[in-house]
Formats: sequence, C-alpha cells, structure tokens
Amino acid sequence: MRHLARILAAAAVLGCGSGLAQQGKTASGPGDKTATATTAARAEATIMATPAMWRVKGAHGTVYLFGSVHVMKPNVVWESAKVKAALDGSDLLYLEIANIDDVASAQPIVMQFGIDAAHPLSTKITKDDEALLDAAAKTMGLPGAQAFEPMQPWLVSVELSTLPMAKAGYDPKSGIDMKLLTQAKDSQKTVKGFETMAEQMHMIADVPQDEQVKMLHKDLVELDKSAAQTNDLVAAWEKGDVETIGKIDNDELALKYPEEYKRVVVDRNTKWAATMDGLLKDPATGTVFVAVGAAHLAGPDSVLKMLEKDGWKVERQ
Repeated sequence: MRHLARILAAAAVLGCGSGLAQQGKTASGPGDKTATATTAARAEATIMATPAMWRVKGAHGTVYLFGSVHVMKPNVVWESAKVKAALDGSDLLYLEIANIDDVASAQPIVMQFGIDAAHPLSTKITKDDEALLDAAAKTMGLPGAQAFEPMQPWLVSVELSTLPMAKAGYDPKSGIDMKLLTQAKDSQKTVKGFETMAEQMHMIADVPQDEQVKMLHKDLVELDKSAAQTNDLVAAWEKGDVETIGKIDNDELALKYPEEYKRVVVDRNTKWAATMDGLLKDPATGTVFVAVGAAHLAGPDSVLKMLEKDGWKVERQ
C-alpha cells in the first residue's frame, strides 16, 4: 500500500486519517515526538537538490515534466534555476489533483470510504496482526490498536506509512505539489488536475477487503522499511536518479502485484500521456508545467516512454 499511500499524500488527506487516529493521544505523550522531529528537520543543514525535469516541444506549445515527491523535509531546496524558469514561463500547471490543498473537501471522502464504525478493524484482522498494530501504534505515540478500530484496512495502511514519515521530519505541506500549487496561485496561473480526490480514493478503497487485509499484514511486518524506503526514494530524487526511483517504487510492485501495478501505474500513465499528447497537438496550448509522482516518470511504462511512443521527442533538461 505504500505506493498508494503516496497517492493519498498528494490528495492532502493525511491529516484527515491521522486526526482520527490521534484522538486518543495524551497531551504530553510520545506523540509529541512528531512535532519535535519536524522542528529538528527544519534545523538540519540545507540540502540543494537537483531533481530531474524533461521538456517536450509540440508544434505550438511546450510541456515540461517534473517528478514530484508528495512529502518532503523543509530543509530541501529543490527549485533550481531551470525549474524556476520553466514554472515562471508556464501558463498552466497540471498536477495529479488540482485541489490538493482542500482538506475540507478531502475529509468527507475519507469518512465515506475509510471509516466503517459498524465493523471494527479487530473483526477483520488476525490477533497476531492486531498485536503488531498495537505495538506499532504505541511507538507512534498512540494509545494502541484501538485508535484504528473504526478504519478500513486500507486507511490503516496509509496511516502506518505516513505517521513514521511525519516523525522522520517529512511534511505534506513541504511536498512538491503543495509548493507548486501555492506558487501557481500566487502568480494566478491556471491549475488543472489529471484526477480528482474521489478518483484517487477509489483506487485504494475499491480494492477487495481481503486484499486490503493482506496488504495491511505486509505493511505491519515490513513497517521498519517504510521510513527507510522514503529516505532512499527522496535521496534518489534529490540527485535526479530516475533509475533508482523506478526500482524503489515500481519494480517490486510490478513483479509481486502486477494487477495493482497496471491499475495504479500503467493505466494512469496511459491516461496522463494521452492528455499531454492532446495538449501538444492543440494550437491553443502555450507552456504547460506538469508535476506528477516521480515514479510515473521512471521505468519502461513511464509517461515519458508513452509520449515517445506517440512520436514526441522527450529531452531531459
């Protein structure tokens, strides 16, 4: 579920689920470490990142493609002169979701798809997994597994992925999507999305519940890998190492969960590439800045490869 958790991070719904889990937390307990970690991250030495960016020139317009990381530490400076010039010169910003900052809109969607108070989580998972969840919850500063009782298994998986990231200093508000959206609004650019919050939510919520339970078990067993994997992904992104990004986020998914890989990666990339193909052919298109999850621009099924198959020349900047 980690790949899908990053999808929801883009939708800025992390706070919605976390708020439910955090309700039982004491005012001065281990959970305060999250705020401490975030503060510590701000105090860390500044990291100058050089993430990858590509350009595709059409007969009339130009599309810049930039890989996003949906959560980021505040001390990372990623807007290079090339990225700034491309963004400043664009007329239109395309994100996965246009209104990723609208938590008020996200909250009822999370409640609709992620909450099942009539059927507690403990009735859906094994006692062994409940014990693992209880231990994990306490390390996150929560009172125990009961904090997750009203949640569907997929939402618990999202929480298990995102709460450790918050403790490690990652912040959705520092995510690339959020920063780009803020800049676009400040300069009064048009912002569009390839998908809606509800569409992204369906990608997780529509997974059969038995599969959700299996994925939750996997996430519980591999919990220690979550923050480390995010660190590795961000480190690769900071260096513009697209090959490593693909290995981290796509390779295992494609090998072990081919149906999920097709649904979450390939099918979406196909739709997004078709939209960009249309933009590049449209005489009314000016300059477009596209920012989607970095893994969608990596590997053999990337948006870039699909644009090349459509006959476009993709140039790394």
